[in-house]
Amino acid sequence: MPPWTRCALPCRAPTWSPEVRLLTAGESHGPGLVALVEGVPAGVPVDPRAVDADLRRRQLGYGRGGRQRIERDSARFTGGVRQGRTTGGPVAMLIENRDFANWERVMSVTPVPDPAPPVTQMRPGHADLAASLKFGYTDVRDSIERSSARETAARVAAGAIAKAVLQVAGIRVRSETKVIGDVEAVPTFDDERVEASEVRCSDEGASARMIDAIRSAKADGDTLGGIVALRASGLVPGLGSFAEWDRRLDGRIAQALCSIQSAKGVQFGDAFAAARERGSRVHDPIVLGEGGRFARTRNRAGGLEGGVTNGEDLLVELAFKPISTLMNPLPSVDLHTGEPAPGHIERSDTCVIPAAGVVAEAMLAFVLADALVEKFGSDSASDLVAALERYRARLRPVDLR
Repeated sequence: MPPWTRCALPCRAPTWSPEVRLLTAGESHGPGLVALVEGVPAGVPVDPRAVDADLRRRQLGYGRGGRQRIERDSARFTGGVRQGRTTGGPVAMLIENRDFANWERVMSVTPVPDPAPPVTQMRPGHADLAASLKFGYTDVRDSIERSSARETAARVAAGAIAKAVLQVAGIRVRSETKVIGDVEAVPTFDDERVEASEVRCSDEGASARMIDAIRSAKADGDTLGGIVALRASGLVPGLGSFAEWDRRLDGRIAQALCSIQSAKGVQFGDAFAAARERGSRVHDPIVLGEGGRFARTRNRAGGLEGGVTNGEDLLVELAFKPISTLMNPLPSVDLHTGEPAPGHIERSDTCVIPAAGVVAEAMLAFVLADALVEKFGSDSASDLVAALERYRARLRPVDLR
């Protein structure tokens, strides 16, 4: 009899759980953020400078707020890496919050004699009301601090470790801004041009229009959202599974991406356009490609079929709503009195889409790294690469000799 059937109380049957797990801890204005990554194979090369480079990319972008002029994010490794390689133990990183110096009284772990007044004005679009009702908060600050997108700094640090795992398998994840407000561009994923743009868009003309749109929204005390495009290349077919609903890779990716603050929608390939067309125009014909390997004549599926990678590039787009904190706040009510009150104003950004792409990269890399070690092993990088090479050798199903 399985042990879960012997519970004294009702309990859930176990479902799939990830090989590579991520936990984060910390508050927006607390001492710092912690990222703990479990399940990383031993022997993966890790360069702290690459982690810090991604953290810096997350802080850049036109439309970011004053917080980015305070923080100089850098990850301090406290476990799991030795002599430039992972040990197989949990990878632990600490990212200090420099702004904590200005918030020590508000964020004190122990009670202070003269505490700051509670935040009771709730912001539409934030977790303020829902979290206060769920947890019984009397001070919305308790929600503000943990639900803040500042937490994504820890995700980006962890994502850099995931990218290092993918790199040993020749897999690369990139992002580019596709839409800000009503300005749209066609992503090229040209790294040099993307990173040279203040909005991380390779189209110079569209970049200029996006900046103008952000500038206009800021002048009005408003905010803008947008869409980020993601591409993962170098994938082998067969990551993920159709056998159970929670092992389908598209579902796992969607969950990870939609867990990012302000993310509201995801599509694979051109799913929403495809929904309006006939199947004969949508599905990707199969051909025999170079070296006797199966290939596709197009990639409208975005590299996934049946919850499994099919060997084409993985193409995903992620939509973000405008930031909820407004300098001209929307009507709301006071948490304590129920009286009308404008939403609380917390220092914030006008547009986070350039940074959101970096966060989305991290979360996509994390899911792909998990799927990779799930299939090829999580003990050591050398074993993983050897298993991957054997698998690639068997993927040529047609002998053309």
